[in-house]
Amino acid sequence: MSAVPPKTLTESANLNIKKWNPRLFFKEYGIVIALVLIIGLLSVISPAFLTFNNMMNVLRQVSINGLLAIGATFVILTRGIDLSVGSILAFSGVVTASLVQGGAYPEWIAIAAGLLAGLVLGWVNGFVVAKWYVAPFIVTLGMMSAARGLTFVYSDGRPIPGLSESFKWIGGGTLIGVPVPVWILLIVFALSSFLLYRTRIGRYVYAVGGNEESALISGVNVKRVKIIVYSLSGLLAGLAGIILTSRVTSGLPQAGSSYELDAIAAVVIGGTSLAGGKGRLWGTMIGVLLIGVINNGLDLLNVSSYYQLIVKGLVIVIAVLIDSKTTHKS
Repeated sequence: MSAVPPKTLTESANLNIKKWNPRLFFKEYGIVIALVLIIGLLSVISPAFLTFNNMMNVLRQVSINGLLAIGATFVILTRGIDLSVGSILAFSGVVTASLVQGGAYPEWIAIAAGLLAGLVLGWVNGFVVAKWYVAPFIVTLGMMSAARGLTFVYSDGRPIPGLSESFKWIGGGTLIGVPVPVWILLIVFALSSFLLYRTRIGRYVYAVGGNEESALISGVNVKRVKIIVYSLSGLLAGLAGIILTSRVTSGLPQAGSSYELDAIAAVVIGGTSLAGGKGRLWGTMIGVLLIGVINNGLDLLNVSSYYQLIVKGLVIVIAVLIDSKTTHKS
């Protein structure tokens, strides 16, 4: 029996070198390339775009959508959907504003109440989806209407002004030259990344979205995971509502209208599959920035808001089509 000749050093090294696959590369980082190209294009078209003040303005604006999109990422990873975050944002905002108004309560109590309001409404979504087996689309669509109704009843349909200057700092202030909402978004992103990638619940989120039956057989408490992700989505919507209320210096019952569409769009554009089980938080953040940059660029170019809605709609449809094509191929 003849011995197998040893491989040369060159042959052994070649076995360890992965062939560069352009298709996989653009699938993974295409969204980053698109963001860089759009920033470059807008920088050429509008000299005011790539300035420090405008970049900080973009980051401040996208912080709200960023918080909503992080929550939406967890939900969509479990093959769910949350259409109620815009209404939950508004309800948490007016609850917080009503307690801050005129210094009626300490600000920390008002903020805690706003966060609790979002958490409770998110928990209700998760409980109904998990325990009563109702489709997430139906449950959160109902909550979208119910929470908006609660907001108008609670505020009597009127804005709630009279907020303290220190509370306004949360949405309008800066820290080391960077807007406070951006710091909050970065902290939430770091904590959410740790939760998703470094903890058992994060692994369970992917497992439930990948194959719910297999996760159940493996001992995963699927119901608990679903309740957790919808509660987290509601909590982050509540935080977004507090920041928005602080920024606009008033609790607005109509705040957050259609915000859920921007959040879902950012998640899908960032590479998270609507079929569940596949996605990444950093991609969601790139999606958030892409939408924010497009909105800001169109504003600087004085494009009508009507056309901006058309552009945003096209971006969402294209992202969903790409996601559907990728899902079927895989």
